[in-house]
Amino acid sequence: MPRDLPISNGSLLINFDRDYVLRDLYYPHVGQENQTDGHPNRFGVWVDGDFSWLDGGEWRLDMRYAPETLVTSVTCENDRLGLKLTCADCVDVGRNLYVKRVEVHDRAGRDRRVRLFQHLDLYLWGNNAGDTAFYDPDRKALVAYKGQRYLWLGARAGGATGITHWATGRKGVPGAEGTWRDAEDGDLGGNPIAQGSVDCVGGVDLMLPANASGFAYVWIAAGQKYADVRELHDLVLTRGPESFLGRTEHYWRLWVNRYGSERFDGLSPAIVDLYKRSLLVIRTQVDDSGAIIAATDSDILQFGRDTYAYMWPRDGALVANAMIRAGHGRVPRRFFEFCASVIHNEGYLLHKFNPDGSTGSSWHPWLGPDGSRFLPIQEDETALTLWALSAHFDRFRDVEFISELYRPLVLTAADFLCTYREPRTGLPAPSYDLWEERHGINTFTTAAVVAGLEGAARLVTAFGDREIGVRYRAQAEAIRNAAREYLFDPEKGHFSRM
Repeated sequence: MPRDLPISNGSLLINFDRDYVLRDLYYPHVGQENQTDGHPNRFGVWVDGDFSWLDGGEWRLDMRYAPETLVTSVTCENDRLGLKLTCADCVDVGRNLYVKRVEVHDRAGRDRRVRLFQHLDLYLWGNNAGDTAFYDPDRKALVAYKGQRYLWLGARAGGATGITHWATGRKGVPGAEGTWRDAEDGDLGGNPIAQGSVDCVGGVDLMLPANASGFAYVWIAAGQKYADVRELHDLVLTRGPESFLGRTEHYWRLWVNRYGSERFDGLSPAIVDLYKRSLLVIRTQVDDSGAIIAATDSDILQFGRDTYAYMWPRDGALVANAMIRAGHGRVPRRFFEFCASVIHNEGYLLHKFNPDGSTGSSWHPWLGPDGSRFLPIQEDETALTLWALSAHFDRFRDVEFISELYRPLVLTAADFLCTYREPRTGLPAPSYDLWEERHGINTFTTAAVVAGLEGAARLVTAFGDREIGVRYRAQAEAIRNAAREYLFDPEKGHFSRM
């Protein structure tokens, strides 16, 4: 199931699916360590003896973002229960803190007590072995931990602070589907601690006058120590949960409107909104390390036992170039710094990387069919990184930034592109194509190598190394000529794929 509403701050990412269920909680990297492993973390409502989970199929959902922000704006209506929920969710821009506001509207025309439940399905460190969940009586909160991973569930309803109904228990073992089932009668057993494969549920009460509304807040803090998450909880109580929603909304409006409205003259409001929304959603998939993640939808785990939550240098370079053209320089800068930190000494970037800079999983072998050494690369990834870096310099003229990457990235990668050649044709030596399906001399890769060398030539010439620039341009031209000779099909009138 796709993820419809991602919200993130660069180290904590929350994904909601189309049923408004929290499915992914990535921390401490966007795309690395899914602390829920893609499992549903449900939100439920009990009133007048009836119960309903929001993903139960009887709620009418309207899911979107508040304009120009990464704060959600969601309405949930249930005619049977006579309730309407108006919700807002955010990940605070400066802290690893998720905050949810729920305004509950009575539509039955009578005074009512509503009970709201938040479920946490725990897979800390990305697995469900050895987790602990317990109720903290001092602060009336639920705490889950394993090693250096802590999640804290706090709440406030009306004027009362703290979770007033709770349960912890085992899940995913025979006879234990999950503690979330315990909420469906409106009551929770109050078990104060559970260990192993566990989940937990916290609930709060909200008194609603007839035809009126009431407010409740739920928050999840993430940290590496108990003290970290407790401190965030206390900060929410001191400042009030609404302050985090407000400051996050203001931040993202500033971020997406940094160049004002004059650049959109002549464009329809729908196009402008789509453009801004695209920038914001892209930003949710970027880790603070600089890794631009291909996708954080964890459902592919059901099929391939792997995810798309990696940084492919090709994808990252293309996204970085789009952000450069949009005038946003910080995301690309972090990306190029990331690439400089992971590039191989020989000058190439490997298949893909984890957000923490470690090498990602790969199906590209190091051993060729003939038993010889075989570079497990897609050469276009290295080339496109240089191409995007030169575009960054053309747009921002950030001399000091480029100077830090000059030797470790520009010269190292460009020299590799010059030498990694097929000796008979002069084309780039065989590597995997951009779809990672075919190994050979590919036209797209060849074009990317030409673009990367020409970009490197512009950079080194600007920095005074004219002789090196001449060499890079000459190599680019030689590869271009070879492409015309060996890759162009005159009978069909176009270039062959490979």
